[in-house]
Amino acid sequence: MRVRGPHGSHRRSRETHQALLAVPLGLIFIVTVGDILAPPEVHLGPFLAAAPAITASFAGPRTTGCVGAVAVLAQAVIAIVRTSLTDLNHSVQLTALVLISVFVTLFAHRRERHEQELMQLRSVAEAAQQVVLRPLPRRIGPLRIASVYLAAEAEAQIGGDLFAAARAGQGTRFIVGDVRGKGLEAIGDAALLLGAFRSAAHRQADLAALVAYLEGTVSSDLDDPEAALSGPGSHTEAFITAAILDIPDDTPVLRLINCGHPPPLLLHRGQVVSLDVDDPAPPLGLTEFTASPFAAKTFPFEPGDTLLLYTDGVIEARDGSGTFYPLAQRMSAVPQGEPQELLRHLQQDLLAHTPGGHLGDDAAMVAIERQSRGRARRRPDPNDRT
Repeated sequence: MRVRGPHGSHRRSRETHQALLAVPLGLIFIVTVGDILAPPEVHLGPFLAAAPAITASFAGPRTTGCVGAVAVLAQAVIAIVRTSLTDLNHSVQLTALVLISVFVTLFAHRRERHEQELMQLRSVAEAAQQVVLRPLPRRIGPLRIASVYLAAEAEAQIGGDLFAAARAGQGTRFIVGDVRGKGLEAIGDAALLLGAFRSAAHRQADLAALVAYLEGTVSSDLDDPEAALSGPGSHTEAFITAAILDIPDDTPVLRLINCGHPPPLLLHRGQVVSLDVDDPAPPLGLTEFTASPFAAKTFPFEPGDTLLLYTDGVIEARDGSGTFYPLAQRMSAVPQGEPQELLRHLQQDLLAHTPGGHLGDDAAMVAIERQSRGRARRRPDPNDRT
């Protein structure tokens, strides 16, 4: 959903710049004609400085410099027609216009370099997203799946929120999580956990054993002496909330271990049920403070049901009055449909709930619909994984 055709975007940008260029050129023409026709005591030439300044706001240094040169030439024409180039008033105006044109051209050059750096950062972020947060397939076995990631920062494409899916025997395992903190450390921790999940999801027969393996991976990374070099109280206080699920193909249930994460929501016949576990485990990286073993809880998950996994950036989004986003209520109001339609509706509604459509934290959502085996076979999908 983030990919756009580069040729189409460049063509639209070029057409926009051409349309905007008519503004400073039209201003030069109007000021020039008006100054020539104005009474001797009226001088409109100083308004020509606005032309290169306006151009620098949307165009590059070459276009800005050309518009500045046209403005200087127009000022020279005004001087020749009205008095002469050596007239003190027009000489001062010409000098000031040349200096302003040079200044705004340098400004346009710096702005263009900054935009190029931002484009490179976006490219790196998108590449990191494809490596760390691989797109989920639209179908795995009897499950139809959709996912969305909403970055809080406009220039960022990925942060500490994570999700993944993996086949495990006659079922599918999912993980959704949120790394404490921001920046590169959060991305690194997310990549570490996702790598461990993808490598072990199909090897650990028991869900509790899988979560114990993930906990060991996270804890061993936090105990790494090199992590302490990042500064006291930084990486050593990191932890990851996560919900890990096992959904068998042929049994209408799901098994869940929740490690301090917001509970999944189940949409069953128009009713939304929160899948709360009686004794949730601490977040990954903090289980050393508890002696309780990991235990999975089983919930019904029938054909036609839709499961929503999400991170706290969704339910902690506030409107202008400080009210949290009522995810369960809004989910129950969505007409029954495909997971893609559900997430599209929730994404639009979530952004409309926040002031200016800006989230205070990264947010991720994964929608999973169970189909009957027969229906899944009748509706093949090129992205199917069985």
